[in-house]
Amino acid sequence: MIRAAQLSDKGRVRQVNEDSVWIGSIQEEYILGIVADGMGGHRAGDTASELAVQTVVSDLQGLEAGLSTEACRAALHDAILHANDIVFHMAKTNSDYYNMGTTIVAALLRGNQGIIGHIGDSRAYLVGEDELRLLTQDHSLVNELLKTGQISQEEAAAHPRRNVLTRALGTDSEVSVELDDIQLSSGEVLLLCSDGLTNMVTGDQIETVALAGIPLEDRAKHLVALALEAGGEDNITVALFEVNDSAPRSDTKGWTS
Repeated sequence: MIRAAQLSDKGRVRQVNEDSVWIGSIQEEYILGIVADGMGGHRAGDTASELAVQTVVSDLQGLEAGLSTEACRAALHDAILHANDIVFHMAKTNSDYYNMGTTIVAALLRGNQGIIGHIGDSRAYLVGEDELRLLTQDHSLVNELLKTGQISQEEAAAHPRRNVLTRALGTDSEVSVELDDIQLSSGEVLLLCSDGLTNMVTGDQIETVALAGIPLEDRAKHLVALALEAGGEDNITVALFEVNDSAPRSDTKGWTS
């Protein structure tokens, strides 16, 4: 079994929370978790993130039990692309939502294995005893500059265009979804989050809190509190997942082949 917890806060500066988060079970076999960070201002940003989450959840609610890894990968991929179509169409046909879009990071888990799908700069981390491993790569201008060696990590943290995305959900008629496999071992925590957390909280702080010996819900609260204490300059959203050690071995077999 997987334990999960989620929390979202509008922060100390923004008037509206444009983030959306959802965690739930599907067919009593899969766990789906999604974090989306909307853009486009009041009404548009929160609408974009809500639409994206609702579409992915709706599309995957009918997921059949016992699917192969590739079938689950395809289902998550197609659901995110469908969300792109929905958000893009509303932005194109309704002037109130012109140019809206959203990031998305989603985890589809069965037992201790699963698929991560993402677009934008919301992130997935795997937190273990010895490391904090970033599972996703930001689709952002700053990350492109980093990869090509044009700026340093220190320069990236303070770059004036660090919020500029090179890829987002709903801003174009076509978009590429990045997919990665994940295996979650006992003692490890999967974290999905918006950049309102990672821009305010250090990796060392995230690692310490994620692995703290307290209930998962309290860890989520502590992470959000750290971001608020650091200034809370953006909406803050976290979703945490952890293997339940008391689960029978048969519950953590993972995907069928």
